[in-house]
Amino acid sequence: GPMGPARPLPELYLCVPSCKEERTMAGKFLIAAALVALVRPSVAFAPGAVSSGRCRRSSLRMSSAEDVVAPSNVVAVPSKRSRVARRIGKAAVSFATLALAGAGAPPAALAAKKVVEEVVPVAQGTVITLKSGIAIAAAAGIAAKAVFGGSGETKQDFLEAEPYWDQKTVPVNTAKAKAPFVGKVISSKRIVGPKATGETCHIVIDHQGELPYWEGQSFGVVAPGAREKDGKPHSVRLYSIAASRYGDDMSGRTTSLCVRRATYWDPELQADDPAKKGVCSNFLCDTAAGDDVQLTGPSGKVMLIPEEDPKTDIIMVATGTGIAPYRAFVRRLFVERTPAQAAYKGTAWLFLGVANSDALLYDDEWQDVRTNYPDNFRLDYALSREQENKSGGKMYIQDKVEEYSDEIFNRLDAGGHIYFCGLKGMMPGIQDMLKGVCESKDISYDEWLKGLKSKKQWHVEVY
Repeated sequence: GPMGPARPLPELYLCVPSCKEERTMAGKFLIAAALVALVRPSVAFAPGAVSSGRCRRSSLRMSSAEDVVAPSNVVAVPSKRSRVARRIGKAAVSFATLALAGAGAPPAALAAKKVVEEVVPVAQGTVITLKSGIAIAAAAGIAAKAVFGGSGETKQDFLEAEPYWDQKTVPVNTAKAKAPFVGKVISSKRIVGPKATGETCHIVIDHQGELPYWEGQSFGVVAPGAREKDGKPHSVRLYSIAASRYGDDMSGRTTSLCVRRATYWDPELQADDPAKKGVCSNFLCDTAAGDDVQLTGPSGKVMLIPEEDPKTDIIMVATGTGIAPYRAFVRRLFVERTPAQAAYKGTAWLFLGVANSDALLYDDEWQDVRTNYPDNFRLDYALSREQENKSGGKMYIQDKVEEYSDEIFNRLDAGGHIYFCGLKGMMPGIQDMLKGVCESKDISYDEWLKGLKSKKQWHVEVY
């Protein structure tokens, strides 16, 4: 344009939606935007433009569908080439990151980002344009592959076994208690409402890809400091993993824990007794981004998903934070574009027992899956302070499961798997219910249960 005050370009908004129906349109828009960005640096930062003293500005804003990425401006003034390089580098990194989120191909997107970070600080003139363009083009290519390649769906398969259902290579005890891995907290947030009984937090931890795990496993956490009684390090506390092996960001470098703050209410003091609070749970719930967390594991094979037969029914029973492994299951089978998701044709049935509606965990996620997969996902809640069982008492998880006793029995008899995670107090009621069904069918309950266990259809992790 003519010499004179620079006029900013219209702001560009890029949205990365979680809705399945909008993924293809968003991918096409990402490609177009990346190509525009690829062309503009070669024009705005050509040697002629710099030597003539022309000044161009660009304004770029990015936000996710849930406002995860805060709006930010990237302004480039080519009066000093080093400053220009950094701005262009940031723009290229942004597009690479968008490709990561939109295309589900973390290694390729991170590689594009790495090119920019290594080249920009030392490059000059045309080289800046070339290298930044390579990163943006790579990001656009990743998005294009996700939108137009294959079935048009993003693939999430870089952490799979061969074949994907083979459990021979499940990682176990990569980090030991004597030499825990130190991860970094990415985020920690309360995930229950104000009327919930207690505080529950969702904590995302960066393990740098050094602690791979599978859905259904647990991580151990060692709280910092020492025990007051003997000065020894705190014992390892196990927490079921609340994310798939790819993590919430699907990079394969993070994990998530669902933790309820353990407190003790002293009726005489009419207050929480700090001397009796749970050391590890309080440490985790108090963490903030950047804090260190000592991790051990992963451990356990009892709660793994049976994926060899994609028609297998999976019945998941949880109280409170026992929901954690099932979030991993549901994300793998329905949310992420894994081989397991592509193959699964069975029914995943989730039962969750909590005190009231404010104490429900990940409800928005369950509702989305139920909407998108009504034939394959079922959901039932037991809200003890809001619902009544058939006898007029409080509705506990065993009461809700009992409402479907015959159907559950039949699904198990047909090869389905049932999982229990949470408070061990739910087990007697559920076992009595199944025993009653067996008696009504003139079947020995002990023999029937023994058969389930021998075929690994019975999975229990309670405390």
